[in-house]
Amino acid sequence: MGHAGMVEATIRYLRSADAPATARPVDPLPRPDLRAVGDDERLSVDPGEFRRVLGHFASGVTVITAYDEDGPTGFACQSFASLSLDPPLVAFMVGRTSTTWPRIARAGAFCVNILGADQGPLCRGFAVSGADKFAGVEHTPAPVTGAPRLAGVPAWIDCRIQTVHTGGDHLIVVGRVEALGGTPDDETGPLLFHLGKFGRLSV
Repeated sequence: MGHAGMVEATIRYLRSADAPATARPVDPLPRPDLRAVGDDERLSVDPGEFRRVLGHFASGVTVITAYDEDGPTGFACQSFASLSLDPPLVAFMVGRTSTTWPRIARAGAFCVNILGADQGPLCRGFAVSGADKFAGVEHTPAPVTGAPRLAGVPAWIDCRIQTVHTGGDHLIVVGRVEALGGTPDDETGPLLFHLGKFGRLSV
């Protein structure tokens, strides 16, 4: 039975029941507090200490971009990782309060722009909330999804959103890789983030 058939059957059942023609008003239930996790799931860890300790983990830096009906959008993202080789999947994490994420979700696709060591200013521009992040930033459409591919990045990954999972106060976004590319000889190296500061790889 399709959705329409189920609705019709429900209506017929309700009409056949001895329900009163008018129902007495009822008090609305109290609105629940919306929380990412339950109180029993919280650890006794200070958020500041959590950030400080995890800041010792050096990471690369990316800019996640998308293109929706309002134009280009994007944000700076450290929480990016390769997930699967077969099928080719990547993942990034974004805060549930992000104002950029709803636009990426509407687009259904995104481009991961992996930043080079000299692109700290570009990263800072995309880390600012409420500003025109694309002002003066050159970009071209990624070949499959059309998401903005930033000029001068050493590598890029063109993806469609495959699944989204909840992870506490963040969302875990899994993307199916549709195309990718990078410079064969990147002499500048990657942009790194460690203990609140940008750095570069030294070998």
